[in-house]
Amino acid sequence: MELFFSTFLKMFFIMTPFFVLSVFLTVTKEATEKEKHTLAVKVTISVIITCLILLFFGQHIFSIFGITLDAFRIGAGALLFLTAVDLIRGTKDGQKVDASNLNELAVVPLALPIIIGPGAIGVLMVFGAGFQTASQMFVGSLGIVFAVIVVGIMLYFSNIINKAVGKQGLQIISKIIGLFLAALSAQIVFTGIKNFLSL
Repeated sequence: MELFFSTFLKMFFIMTPFFVLSVFLTVTKEATEKEKHTLAVKVTISVIITCLILLFFGQHIFSIFGITLDAFRIGAGALLFLTAVDLIRGTKDGQKVDASNLNELAVVPLALPIIIGPGAIGVLMVFGAGFQTASQMFVGSLGIVFAVIVVGIMLYFSNIINKAVGKQGLQIISKIIGLFLAALSAQIVFTGIKNFLSL
């Protein structure tokens, strides 16, 4: 259960859910309630499929390019740190999208790169390489899928959340999540350096 909750929480924060929610609301401001619900479901399915592909096949990508897990930890942590800085400063890009055809937005840009950005891709591949047994992979996969589903539920009920929290509330929460992401990225980098130097 510890692995499940740990993976769930890390993945939830890495996907920057409240930033994603603010982008989703911006993209769908002219859409009907039904269109928003349909798009939220499609985005959730797209993100789950993308996450599982990166999780299960990340190790093969490592071996093809001759990249060590610790080198990738350092790189992924650095990218994640940049995402955290952008969230805190309020400069994270992703809202420049055309809402003329909502269905076309489900995979690009909402699933990739807004929800699953470079930092999340890197962390997913690190997760996949770090799970040593089939049971760890299964539990870790469940944690990731549940994190995506929670984000999907947030998108599904985006109107209710927006009314309850407001635009400024979403921005404040995004900045707080940015702080957590900065700490998480630092931990990933430090782990990579420690293992690389055999400390």
